[in-house]
Amino acid sequence: MRFLLLSRQRWLYSTRRFREVARRRGHHLEIADPLECALELSTDGPRLLVQGQPLKDIDAALPRIGASLPGQGVAVVSHLEAMGVPVLNGSSAIRRARDKLLALQVLTMSGIHVPRTVLARAASQVDLALEIVGGPPVVLKLLQGTQGVGVILAETRPAVSSTLDALWALGQDVLLQEYVVESAGRDVRVLVVGGRIVAAMRRQARNGEWRSNIHRGGAGTRIELDPSYVATAIGAARAIGLDVAGVDLLEGRDGPRVIEVNASPGFEGLERVCGVDVARAIFDQAESIAALNPDPEAPVYRTAPPAQEKEFR
Repeated sequence: MRFLLLSRQRWLYSTRRFREVARRRGHHLEIADPLECALELSTDGPRLLVQGQPLKDIDAALPRIGASLPGQGVAVVSHLEAMGVPVLNGSSAIRRARDKLLALQVLTMSGIHVPRTVLARAASQVDLALEIVGGPPVVLKLLQGTQGVGVILAETRPAVSSTLDALWALGQDVLLQEYVVESAGRDVRVLVVGGRIVAAMRRQARNGEWRSNIHRGGAGTRIELDPSYVATAIGAARAIGLDVAGVDLLEGRDGPRVIEVNASPGFEGLERVCGVDVARAIFDQAESIAALNPDPEAPVYRTAPPAQEKEFR
């Protein structure tokens, strides 16, 4: 089979791991930087040009579109869909996941529990917002961000106001979110692929840091998930519409609460901590969606597979 990996950097851990799996399975893996792809539209139909050459005979594409990548990345995924190429995470789902407010709206409409959250845009709304979310302390989040970037813990009312004033002056929309104190400094990262749990770990922040992201020095521990966490993680990925999702949950007194659903989750930490071949699991799903579309010229219309509430191996 021939696969396309959309990745900005060939040296990334995930890119290297996908190359290894493709090589072992005898697949051809084309790697393209979305910012270097040209999107052609004409009466002959859409074409994608990579380094000036038209892309042909791709069985499926694996987008690695991080939150920091401009709209060109999602546009390339949408273009591939228009060409009839099956994609592992569609453009609409990636857009939903990248917008934190939209993602939370979709999750709550699907009955998924999230921390109490308010979008405020004026100083006159701050006191009411703090009352709703039960703070301070309160978590302030930009609508887009990854690896803990754009996430701030404001511990006092003056800190909330001064931070909001600065961010609003920069034209940023900011979410005020409940600080779940019983989960302070830790969260649970769950990787969902094709409607099943592949790996899960608890992340603990390093000393002096409240964000538990591995990229910020957090430590991970493999865990067995309670059934409520399994159902919540799978439900969150399904609600956003993702084939591959990194679901981050807080361990609240009343059960799991989803804080983020990542459409391009890193998995170096998960592979190391859990001893699971995540790249292989993702490639299994890519092969599955490629098999659903035997005619490379035909558009793909598929629904997400039914969730399999299995513990990871």
